[in-house]
Amino acid sequence: MAKIKTNKAAAKRFKSTGTGKIRRWHAFKSHILTKKSKKRKRHLRQDAAVPADIMKQMKRLLPYGA
Repeated sequence: MAKIKTNKAAAKRFKSTGTGKIRRWHAFKSHILTKKSKKRKRHLRQDAAVPADIMKQMKRLLPYGA
């Protein structure tokens, strides 16, 4: 059986954890930061887990982890 190709755009944006979950980073952190509060910017720095309802799609994009 042939190997499945990894989606390279997704591989650059997501990383898998040791337990098999997939990490993502928050959007809205690149520019126009002056109007955003310190608290909001601080929370945007943290990564988050991909929700369970789209994990099936993510496993298709990243068959071998990222």
